[in-house]
Amino acid sequence: MTRHIVSVVGGKDAPSTGTYASTNPAQLSETVAQVGLADADTFAAACRTAKEAQREWARVPAPVRGRVIASIGRLVEANAEALARLVTKEIGKPYAEALGEVREIVDTCDFFLGEGRRLYGQTVPSEMPDKNLFTFRNPVGVAAVITAGNFPVAVPSWYLVPALVAGNAIVWKPAEYSAASAFAMYQLFVKAGLPEGVLNIVFADGKETFEGLEKALTEGTVHKVGFTGSSEVGRRIGELCGRHLQSPCLELGGKNPMVIMPDADLDLAVEGALFSGFGTAGQRCTSLGTLIVHKDVHEEFIERFSRAVQNAKIGDPAKDVLAGPLLDQKFADRYEEFLTWIQPHHEVSGPTGRITADNPRHEFDGAHGLYYHPVVVDNVRPDDRIFLEETFGPIVGVTTFTTLDEAIELANRPGYGLSSSIYTTDPQAAFRFREGISAGMVSVNNSTSGAEAHLPFGGNGKSGNGSRQSGIWVLDQFTRWQAMNWDHSGRLQKAQMDVADITPDLEFRI
Repeated sequence: MTRHIVSVVGGKDAPSTGTYASTNPAQLSETVAQVGLADADTFAAACRTAKEAQREWARVPAPVRGRVIASIGRLVEANAEALARLVTKEIGKPYAEALGEVREIVDTCDFFLGEGRRLYGQTVPSEMPDKNLFTFRNPVGVAAVITAGNFPVAVPSWYLVPALVAGNAIVWKPAEYSAASAFAMYQLFVKAGLPEGVLNIVFADGKETFEGLEKALTEGTVHKVGFTGSSEVGRRIGELCGRHLQSPCLELGGKNPMVIMPDADLDLAVEGALFSGFGTAGQRCTSLGTLIVHKDVHEEFIERFSRAVQNAKIGDPAKDVLAGPLLDQKFADRYEEFLTWIQPHHEVSGPTGRITADNPRHEFDGAHGLYYHPVVVDNVRPDDRIFLEETFGPIVGVTTFTTLDEAIELANRPGYGLSSSIYTTDPQAAFRFREGISAGMVSVNNSTSGAEAHLPFGGNGKSGNGSRQSGIWVLDQFTRWQAMNWDHSGRLQKAQMDVADITPDLEFRI
């Protein structure tokens, strides 16, 4: 049954100025939700509403806010299978992965429920007598959170949960093509007892969202922007926030390298490359971009990897498959362009393009869905577009190296810096790679994909502005440090001027 959903601001349905049909990419004739789209004024109004609600929410004791987060976790856990099925239906993510994504919300809640009792400040010694110094974490105010749809519920939780426990109010703008999943998650959060206006959800296209955000920043009703999406859009949001003297939390694209050393366990490396390259049909920001394989094992590795790719199951995401369809028609159109980057000097194993009756994958004809063949492109050169730019979809490039220093240089060349991986049995090589790689995350003998709720997640360069999500580190995005000094001496004591001086005898020698 098609769902009809609209934006909710202050606990009330907001007006819509247009409609978006969210379809099932595995069955394009099925509409999952009819989504009412709001305009820029509605987004800006939501930010004003959130600002009013935030004052009272911040007064709720932090341990009590933590108990609300605990309730969110229990509600999500109780609805895990239903939410995962909805994610699978709306974006085509294999059910096992969707269930793991929902589990990540629970893990995030389990970690942050205790932060309500651990929003610690410090008592700091003063350089003067009868004076005390303190530090406090204060909420920033209103957070505008804009998220992509490839992880429609897990990634938003990385923003929403810590922002809420820290005492902020939120205006959340999810991707239109995953609106039903996002709305279901919004309902679970609200049912945990959040006051009206503390969490608002606005569905809008990119243009209206940007205009609404610009208006809200000008009005002073947004104090932090969190964005997950492309590097191109992230740059525009960063520029907008910079004009208002704000530093956004940006989690952007990746061109994630995987280095295969000559001493690597090749079977393990093939398994890691297969999952990180083609899981979720290569539509993760942490998906494998380029395999950088030592020349001594290149031929053997490519033979094993190509065979594993050709044997991998692609199909109905409700079944046991490596990957289902692409997320949405716009990503399929963009992926078709990436395939044109394949050049005559490249070597491609197996078929490419959309899976159809005329271009089947084994017995699967991909009927009625946005299914594509996974592609391995060998002989990639460092100046190829396919090497330098993010290719969001099921395509992995392969190049070779002779020394570890060369591998590190190749890995850093595209200018992204999200995730990376090295397969080796040599600890020295692993740590040299860690020191030299520009990525915010490094895996040793593991895939480029995968995050845990208590470890910092984020990138550098084209992959982000150095901000981090998850773990205690994300609290620096949603709180501001406040310093307080309390002088109870009864007189004015001036820092750096009225400091007691103890004179040493620096000429003394034994």
